[in-house]
Amino acid sequence: MKSIRLFLLVVTTVYACITSCIAQDTYQWPEDTAVKNKLDTWRDQKFGLIIHFGLYAQAGVVESWNLCSEDWIDRDSSIAYEEYKKWYWGLEKEFNPIHFDPDQWAEAANQAGMRYVIFTTKHHDGFNMFDTKQTDFKITNGPFKNNSKGDIAKYVFEAFRKKGFMIGAYFSKPDWHSENYWWPRYATADRNNNYDIRKFPWRWNAFKSFTYRQVEELMHNYGSIDILWLDGGWVRPTETVTNEVKAWGMRIPEWSQDIDVPAIATMARQAQPGLLIVDRTVHGPYENYQTPEQSIPKEQLNYPWESCMTLANNWGYVPNDTYKTAGKVIHRLIEVTAKGGNLLLGVGPKPDGTLTNEAVSRMKQVGQWLNKNGEAIYNTTITKNYNDGNTWFTQSKNGKQLYAIRCIGEHELLADTISWKNNPPAKGTKMKCLQTGEYVRWKQEGNETIVFIGAALPGNLPAVAFEFTATN
Repeated sequence: MKSIRLFLLVVTTVYACITSCIAQDTYQWPEDTAVKNKLDTWRDQKFGLIIHFGLYAQAGVVESWNLCSEDWIDRDSSIAYEEYKKWYWGLEKEFNPIHFDPDQWAEAANQAGMRYVIFTTKHHDGFNMFDTKQTDFKITNGPFKNNSKGDIAKYVFEAFRKKGFMIGAYFSKPDWHSENYWWPRYATADRNNNYDIRKFPWRWNAFKSFTYRQVEELMHNYGSIDILWLDGGWVRPTETVTNEVKAWGMRIPEWSQDIDVPAIATMARQAQPGLLIVDRTVHGPYENYQTPEQSIPKEQLNYPWESCMTLANNWGYVPNDTYKTAGKVIHRLIEVTAKGGNLLLGVGPKPDGTLTNEAVSRMKQVGQWLNKNGEAIYNTTITKNYNDGNTWFTQSKNGKQLYAIRCIGEHELLADTISWKNNPPAKGTKMKCLQTGEYVRWKQEGNETIVFIGAALPGNLPAVAFEFTATN
């Protein structure tokens, strides 16, 4: 397990470096007015939840990656690889989340101050958390099938809609359980499909049809969907393999793993007008926002993006996992917002369908801070001078209000004053502390703004935000 985490750390660090160097011309702004409007709405939300839930929760492993035969995978060496796959996929007969309560999930996310949700309808292992008619490998075909909420995706989406969340469906383009992706005739060397598509086009066409029909079900049978979040960026046309992709170090087949995303997108948007499509890492018209994983770009970006990060160490539930403090999450949310992005926080429910107490506690603490200081986060936009040390800056969309947000270290004792350079308040403006709602004294000395914070702030505050009128 430690080697997996080390590998993931290396991969995400490399990905962060690559992402921060991506030129803006790799992002293609949408032309559809409905998509542009939806994108603007999404950018205002700032904070979302991604839920990984499937057979990997029952197994207690790093999502479904143990199925993949690659050097970095550290599975139980006492079990032969083929036997491991049979065991893992056999968990469909055991996975029975009898305490599944989507309203509890939605309430925890709402208390956290989150505004949108991405739910894993299918991860790379091919196990479906919705009632697909294309395969029997699904939650509604195992011990949970007779539960009144057996079609888990349906009830997750409904619960979050009641709270006013934007709804996103995560869908894995690769499907390791499908015989048209991993053909049993051959060994499964790595995450890619394991046969030459050029020699067996009929098999790949069958997989393309299967994928299309599954997305069609999600777009037509599960109510209003705002985001189609397509994962598995190695499933892509050959011509879209860039130096960025090559830098990941994975094997790239000679043949194209093209599943015809344009056809999928056309169908999906006919059913869901304005749908945002996130074909992750495949730059172009179907990557409506970019998604650096477990990292934050080094510099401010002026096109849509989202840092997806885990609350614990893993995307799905792993026993005895270590959770980030609420302060660390808040600091990352502040930095991401000041750099022009959204933060998507990953939480994995336990096999019984409940969130861990640690996850709920951390989420509630984040929400308590946002309840007082959210004005500096939600519906804001970037500023030219967005950072000075531990102080980050955002502004209202009309540009009239500027927000300075000072991150406070876990063991830091806050002095009577804090200061920053650049972004001076307009002369005579009032400075308000969002945490208390009270106005505070300030003065300007050259290029430095000094704020007298007073003694009314609670202890152990992860950050303090101030609102003031910007200079012209």
